[in-house]
Amino acid sequence: MCTRSKGDFRTAYMKSLMALFFLGMFMTSCNPHTKRTAQNDIQFDSVRVDRSYHLLDNPDNPNCSLQLDFTYPVRFSNEEILKKVQKNFVLSYFGENYENLSPEKAVAQYTEDYLNNYKELETDFKAELTRKDDQPVEAWFSYFEMSSNEIVYNQNDILSYTVKFENYTGGAHGSHTYSNHVINLKTGNVITEEDIFVENFQDSLAQILVDHIARQNKVENPKDLENIGFFSVEEIFPNGNFRLDENGITYTFNEYEIAAYVIRETNVFVPYADIRYLLKKESPIMGIIEN
Repeated sequence: MCTRSKGDFRTAYMKSLMALFFLGMFMTSCNPHTKRTAQNDIQFDSVRVDRSYHLLDNPDNPNCSLQLDFTYPVRFSNEEILKKVQKNFVLSYFGENYENLSPEKAVAQYTEDYLNNYKELETDFKAELTRKDDQPVEAWFSYFEMSSNEIVYNQNDILSYTVKFENYTGGAHGSHTYSNHVINLKTGNVITEEDIFVENFQDSLAQILVDHIARQNKVENPKDLENIGFFSVEEIFPNGNFRLDENGITYTFNEYEIAAYVIRETNVFVPYADIRYLLKKESPIMGIIEN
């Protein structure tokens, strides 16, 4: 009769575990539906600003408030591409007046300009204080601005991010804006609709977007969207304001763009399967779909 020691059983058990491990690795690597999930080799830093100023430097007077949370790339294997990507981040966040500044200098200059522009209201504020009526003026001189950006996809040589902007400069209500951006890290260039889609894609993609908006709002007939605050559905077209992830493309229509203010922004997610026939064979996003 043959007997086995505890050590023999332990050795056999470990061999079985190792065999299962390597089998699992082999099956994963051979699975054509497994996507590569490694992040792009690009590193980020961020800077936060929280500044305020009271008119006439008096804490009893209305004030402005600036809050920004800016994330930007700081390291990449290709220095020239890094500079292009940094410039795109600065341009998309702060605007054309700052696009040639470094991220750090853009933050400092934008903050200084915002506060100085607010101080220019002090002459008007002094005039308002001399009025004899009882109309309050604080609301019309109380300003704020909040902004941030978020990386939504960073794989397969594609970098996609969203800039969120909210401000109030007196009036009935503030404004909110969401701008999406996609960058090809092989070139450092912004990816546009023309880079992705075949010629004359607009009408077909517009119909897809309208159908998805109707589905999101639980209406059977897209025309019924006009009864719940949307403008003419015939005028909804791709607007270039899109972001990407591993599952599909998302278009953003900001407030007043396709609907009344009460609707706010409209985000329309479309799976890649729904637009595959509209994509160029050499589209830079094919790496996302095929991996």
